[in-house]
Amino acid sequence: MIGRISGLLIEKKPPQLIVDCNGVGYELEAPMTTIWALPEINQRVSLYTHLAIRDDAHLLYGFSSEAERALFRSLLKVNGVGTKMALVILSGMDADAFAACVHTGDTARLTALPGVGKKTAERLIVEMRDRVVLGGDDTRLTQASGARATDAASDAISGLIALGYKPQDASRYVHTLETDDLKSDEIIREVLKSLLPR
Repeated sequence: MIGRISGLLIEKKPPQLIVDCNGVGYELEAPMTTIWALPEINQRVSLYTHLAIRDDAHLLYGFSSEAERALFRSLLKVNGVGTKMALVILSGMDADAFAACVHTGDTARLTALPGVGKKTAERLIVEMRDRVVLGGDDTRLTQASGARATDAASDAISGLIALGYKPQDASRYVHTLETDDLKSDEIIREVLKSLLPR
């Protein structure tokens, strides 16, 4: 089992990352909450990991904190929640926001996330109520660097599609924003914020 990876962050295309560890590049998928907290490309990074073994692939997931990884693993124990949906949930809200949704029974905020229907939201609230605690550590998010604006918008659309949004919706959400000065992870963050109920 791979529990943690430390190395050089050499690629960041949300939700995919590549971390170079002594000449070996590890491909990881990470929630947007982790991606926002990452340093710039070619900087050292240390991530907690979860290895998912399937018949057709070994998939590695990266997290900025043990608490985030623990929540990811708890979500996987909920009937009907797989790794993709767990990533979507963690990308749409941090651990404290998720805990607040669970403890207040806020199905509306959960169903605003792609792929989370009303029944799944209700199941999450029931099954996770005893597993999450309100008032965890604050997560500091740092904004990372990216490419030119057009590339950033294109990367943001690809990232949203990977998170479960339909291509036409992802494109529409990105193009409703003023993206000239934003990097791809910042665009995704703004889109996700705009889609959550007020």
